[in-house]
Amino acid sequence: MARDPGLHLPRTLSTSALRIKSRCSFWEKMNELPARKLTARHGEDQIVTPFAQILASLRSVLNNIKHLTKDVPPTMKVPSGSPGTNTSGSSLTEEEYSQMASSTVKELEWCLEQLETIQSHRSVGDMASSKFKRMLNKELSHFSESKSGSQISEYICNTFLDKVQDLDLQVLRPEECGGTGGVTAAVAAPGSAPGVPGSGGKTRQHRPSDAMSQISGIRRSLHHTNSLTTLPKYGVETPREQELGLVLQDLDRWGCNIFKVAEYSGGKPLTAVTYTIFKDRDLLKTFDISSKKFLTFLMTLEDHYLKVPYHNSSHAADVTQSIHVLLLSPALDTVFTDLEILAALFAGAIHDVDHPGVTNQYLINTSSELAIMYNDESVLENHSLAVSFKLLQDETCNIFENLTKKQRLTLRKMVIDMVLATDMSKHMSLLADLKTMVETKKVAGSGVLLLDNYTERIQVLQNMIHCADLSNPTKPLELYRTWVDLVMSEFFMQGDKERAENLDISPMCDRHTATIEKTQVGFIDYIAHPLWETWADLVHPDAQEILDRLEENRDWYQNMIPISPTSSVPDIAPADGGDEEGDADAKSADKIKFQITIEEPEDDDNCIREESPTSSDG
Repeated sequence: MARDPGLHLPRTLSTSALRIKSRCSFWEKMNELPARKLTARHGEDQIVTPFAQILASLRSVLNNIKHLTKDVPPTMKVPSGSPGTNTSGSSLTEEEYSQMASSTVKELEWCLEQLETIQSHRSVGDMASSKFKRMLNKELSHFSESKSGSQISEYICNTFLDKVQDLDLQVLRPEECGGTGGVTAAVAAPGSAPGVPGSGGKTRQHRPSDAMSQISGIRRSLHHTNSLTTLPKYGVETPREQELGLVLQDLDRWGCNIFKVAEYSGGKPLTAVTYTIFKDRDLLKTFDISSKKFLTFLMTLEDHYLKVPYHNSSHAADVTQSIHVLLLSPALDTVFTDLEILAALFAGAIHDVDHPGVTNQYLINTSSELAIMYNDESVLENHSLAVSFKLLQDETCNIFENLTKKQRLTLRKMVIDMVLATDMSKHMSLLADLKTMVETKKVAGSGVLLLDNYTERIQVLQNMIHCADLSNPTKPLELYRTWVDLVMSEFFMQGDKERAENLDISPMCDRHTATIEKTQVGFIDYIAHPLWETWADLVHPDAQEILDRLEENRDWYQNMIPISPTSSVPDIAPADGGDEEGDADAKSADKIKFQITIEEPEDDDNCIREESPTSSDG
């Protein structure tokens, strides 16, 4: 039994308050550190990334030391509101002095403990990423204690964590190595047949002659605009140009109906959206790009998007339009150069070109030619980049011919960095870097995002395209539901292939067992909401409406979860486990509850479930 599809919680003060009260933020649990590790709370803002916590603790220590060393015994007045001090403004008593000294020592001990774990080759973002992964693993371990939650847990884990592949490493005893001293490891490489673990024991054999000598998927340009005397207003010739124009009036707004654009443009939404955005932003004139050549490139690019349910040119148009709106955020006004804006929009347009409608892991498991060419690393993202830059080599499509050499090299580097960031397995690293950046700025007290080097600028742009790629849950409910239907259709098609090929069926790809509503709730709670909440912090308050819509859509899908026959509440993940799924579900409430203690293991960075790796490729 499911809720009425038309039922939708109105955005009222009461429902908003209930939502906030019932939701236990992913970040709140990050801050539930044992007292021995972190005693100060660093003001009202939650600080959860290790590097920002270190900075906040050191700032508190500095303030404490200033007060402690001013007068001994303490008789000085302590300024009201100083971090790590009493807020009464009265003189320190001996007891308060002793407590402050003890607290300061603990802060220093915690900082030293954290600093000692930093390796010279690790970034501060890696510290946060490792912490977030451990946290998510613990969350998912509770979530997976019901049967329906197990598949969702596996899907989230295998899709959004950059998981280390299982290796068959057989360690031989010294006597098995002919009695020579030491231990020798005999490596039975995965897929030496060739094949890859997790493919159900079946591999595809390839002859050496099968290796590709050129980029696959490239077709000659079928479009030439030189014969056109006037170019179409929106880049496409269509009898419904007026209707198309009305829909494109929403290009600057979040939630433009890309499906209507596709309908009115004659199936050319990417061309219509990208051409109109570039014209409106005056990028063609800024970079001396021929309008005819630009249209030829766009139409050729769109032809190289395959007719798959989700990763098609409509998705590319949606991501491109979402990037355009995010760039319009007042907080980012004048932050990025024209070349960076050009690169971001171009990256959005090309990021999934020639996507076959299956995941990276499927290509790896089947020893596909693409996986072999790109060494199993961000296979589809690398392929889309190669196809796109190969198209630019065609004289009729070389839209960047008038850029300087330095501009072309810079643009290429930025585009590569951004498109590779759409590999969903990089999600946790991207989120950790962004969260660390935001919190570091908060602790520093500047409140200003300077972005004065390439690393910081590309980091924001990478997260921007990642947000745009994961923006479906933030769109109007009607559009969101359509996107969900399309992506699940594509997942099921992959599952059908895997079943036919006697492979393990990837999580959420089995049309007979997938739980769509619960998957969306889990996806929002664990992936989309933490990402968008962090982005909203970065551009505060510009993304608040987007965040509100995300939470409303989450509530709608929560309300649509079928009620278990053994329970009077929706069938969602258990709060604290149980032997029977029905019993576990009966313990659940409006929100997936987490009852855990964060005692983080030092070597548990990988996902708890390793059986059937999947990577969803944005």
